[in-house]
Amino acid sequence: MREEIAAFLAGGVKDPRVVGLVTVTAVEMSRDLAQANVFVSIYGTDAERVTTMEGLESVATGLRGRVGRALHLRIAPHITFRQDESIARASRIETLLASLKPSPLDADAAPKQNDQTGDKTPEGSDDAL
Repeated sequence: MREEIAAFLAGGVKDPRVVGLVTVTAVEMSRDLAQANVFVSIYGTDAERVTTMEGLESVATGLRGRVGRALHLRIAPHITFRQDESIARASRIETLLASLKPSPLDADAAPKQNDQTGDKTPEGSDDAL
């Protein structure tokens, strides 16, 4: 199902509202195969994502017949497109985790501070001998 929908989208959708780069990330089918939730990731600006989703919703009925014929299904599933935010969420989490890591300058400075506070004898004094 995912491959057939991806092939349809890659072949060129005739709706001019589909302007962003669309990737089918997953398809969830109901048990009776009457409903298909198609998760898509859209590359583009927020405005392009909104118009692309509108375009995808309008081509869903035509896509329904094509998928039903290609997969030899008795009942073609009703297709609902949903935007997959998992890639954007994963990217945001990676950015947040990267910001938590200490920079190399901070990592080099931290041991020197610990060494100076632990040693109460000033450098260069004869008391250390």
